[in-house]
Amino acid sequence: MKITLRQMEIFLQVAKIGHLTQVANEMGLSQSAVSMSIKELECILGCKLFDRIQKKLILNEKGRAFMHAIEPLIKKLRDIEEEFMSQENKGELTVGASTTIADYIMPHIICEYMEKYPDVKISMKIGNTDEIVKMVEDGNVDLGYIEGEIQNFNIVSSPVGVDELIVVTGDKSLAKKKEYYIDNLLEYKWILREEGSGTRSVFLNKIKNYVTGLNLFLDLRHTEAIKSVLKKTSGTISCISKIAVNRNIECGELYQLKIKGFDFSREFFQIHHKDKYKSELFKKFSVFARYRFGEILNK
Repeated sequence: MKITLRQMEIFLQVAKIGHLTQVANEMGLSQSAVSMSIKELECILGCKLFDRIQKKLILNEKGRAFMHAIEPLIKKLRDIEEEFMSQENKGELTVGASTTIADYIMPHIICEYMEKYPDVKISMKIGNTDEIVKMVEDGNVDLGYIEGEIQNFNIVSSPVGVDELIVVTGDKSLAKKKEYYIDNLLEYKWILREEGSGTRSVFLNKIKNYVTGLNLFLDLRHTEAIKSVLKKTSGTISCISKIAVNRNIECGELYQLKIKGFDFSREFFQIHHKDKYKSELFKKFSVFARYRFGEILNK
């Protein structure tokens, strides 16, 4: 192979920063060495990878394609290097978690693991289910935790626990009735999570035969924001994970509405890229997280 690992590393830094001088300073090289590396790489590939625009190097279509091809390879090599240079419970891991999981489950799991293994550093990125899947697919996180199943040939998923979605309101007059049919509630003001949310997707799929009659009043990105509106606005309803509202229901701030004939349960999944290198830290944390998910959800 004519292309060297160093050339690929320099290319990625130039693609990220766009200025040869800054890349040279960060990598401890001369500007001419960085420039020569890029020229040699372009010569080997037989095409230009950058457009020179206003003294900045910008990836062209060939450069973007090359970056997408080599980024996962470089990430995998770095993972392997870190694995063989460190002990099995020493190192860094990045996990992604969809909003409900990030708010109510994952922080406890991460803190417990780092307390148990002080030489481990775990960082967390938050997004909705679609965003976490994209992070895993792009190699920006090592492990992802999402709400609901996905269909993606690049992603390996395994269930970690069952969550219950419940219909809730802050309107005490609605809570007086013991049970509802879902179609009797469609005219009220529904507040749902944003598009791309696993909670929203599961709920709308469950009521797909009635969804055209749903009065979607508002969609919000965060569950806490939804709960705040429910408490203050009469006639508003939402479908939220039970773990997110248990305390609010217990203290009388929100009320659960029983829905006849509907099961709103859904599974949480742990996901990773099919080509992900599985270090000992990766394997140990994934097992620990699956075990703790089960315990937390079964409380």
